[in-house]
Amino acid sequence: PRFDDGARERRMERDIRPAHGPDSVWEMGGDRDAYSSSGGRDYPLNAARVKGVGGSTLHWQGMVMRLHEQDFELNSATGVGADWPIDYEDLRPYYAAAEQELGVAGASDNPFAPPREEPHPLPAFPPSHSDSLFAEACEDLGIATHSVPNARLSESRNGRSACVGYGTCQPVCPSGAKYDATIHVQRAEDRGVRVVDRAPVQRLEHDDQGDNVTAAVYATPDGTEYRQEAREFVLAAGGVEIPRLLLLSATDQYPDGLANSSGLVGRFFMDHLFAGVGGTLDEPTRQNHVGFNTTESHQFYDRADDSRGAIKLEFLNYAGPSPVEMALDGDDWGDELLDRIRANYGTHVAVGALVEQPPRAENRVRLDPEWTDDHGNPVPDVVWSLDDYTRRTIERANEIQRDVLDALGADVEWTVGPENTGPAFHHMGTTRMGVDPEESVVNPQLRTHDLRNLTIPSSSVFPTGGAMNPTLTIAALALMAADHVDDRL
Repeated sequence: PRFDDGARERRMERDIRPAHGPDSVWEMGGDRDAYSSSGGRDYPLNAARVKGVGGSTLHWQGMVMRLHEQDFELNSATGVGADWPIDYEDLRPYYAAAEQELGVAGASDNPFAPPREEPHPLPAFPPSHSDSLFAEACEDLGIATHSVPNARLSESRNGRSACVGYGTCQPVCPSGAKYDATIHVQRAEDRGVRVVDRAPVQRLEHDDQGDNVTAAVYATPDGTEYRQEAREFVLAAGGVEIPRLLLLSATDQYPDGLANSSGLVGRFFMDHLFAGVGGTLDEPTRQNHVGFNTTESHQFYDRADDSRGAIKLEFLNYAGPSPVEMALDGDDWGDELLDRIRANYGTHVAVGALVEQPPRAENRVRLDPEWTDDHGNPVPDVVWSLDDYTRRTIERANEIQRDVLDALGADVEWTVGPENTGPAFHHMGTTRMGVDPEESVVNPQLRTHDLRNLTIPSSSVFPTGGAMNPTLTIAALALMAADHVDDRL
């Protein structure tokens, strides 16, 4: 569906009220969004996505950073995972263009980041109050900190207002200062593009030779099916629904699914894992004053060998409950409520991290053999588990985080480690990129090996995932793919 921009404040209010679950904010759930999770770890898929015009950019946090140069040659450097068939220099101009399109605010001050050609388009957001507390502790430990590039406006641009500080960036930005894909949907429609909502594609059809896709078959809410023919087809539905659609499009010529002669469609599913340590200080921290990260450290990102994966440290200025949450969750009133809020608010701190997960064939998205959605199609089954490499990386992240909180003089109250970690909701892998058709699904131009007019610009093509939020790389790949499609047209 299309969501009404005017209803975003109501969605924000719904999110903070305990009577509503997180899936209800963007109306996820039911037969349409059914899925299963049969791996070693449960995967909460509906919390990870939004189905609607704008997609999951409607609820993302908005952090945008480039992959490091080492991410493109991980196997050559450490023997882990795989190398990309393209390198950082191939994507470098597209990264710059993507930052302009998304309206990225940043200070370009990260000493560990890959080389840039120019500063970020907009000035960075100032560090939060708690960032200043962390900075002193990190300096004592020899940990370098730097700003975080964000896809939210630090100043007005193209008729959009600058961030006004609602602090509910994930899952709702009521002001529209944070980028979401409806911005480009509107620009496309202004140029004559027709966007059909509430019309999920059921399958793709191909010609008699099996070389080209001929039509996308989609269904409207009443169940009526339509065929959309085209010269070029682009799949941009994420790391779960893209492999699902290809598997649903099986034919006599492609019995294992479309574009799946390698047998790798759905394989090598990856996500980032969260590691964190939190506690309290005997001084004000102004928690929840800013709803997004303003300071990080990539000092522990690049890998010296195969002993651990990449770690992206995040200094969380939104740790701890908000006064609204405490008031709504409690059953006390008046002075008693006020005393409880004063005693428990404003002293929390935490250090988080995104942790790399290597590609493993057993982690995959497949079709559930027994469960179907509202159109009678098998739902996606996410098969997902952790490995020792990822566990070691989480443990190392926790060690660094505890050192920071100890240097800060905080009382540690919780740890998210290998046993209670969860996904960061970054779906990667499942249609990996490569030069060998037997070892990959798409080529370096992001066109499938099997069908020459089918392009996939998505995190699903990532051979490895690093530990960076993937959206900027997705946008860069989309711009690169658009050039290749344009050349063919």
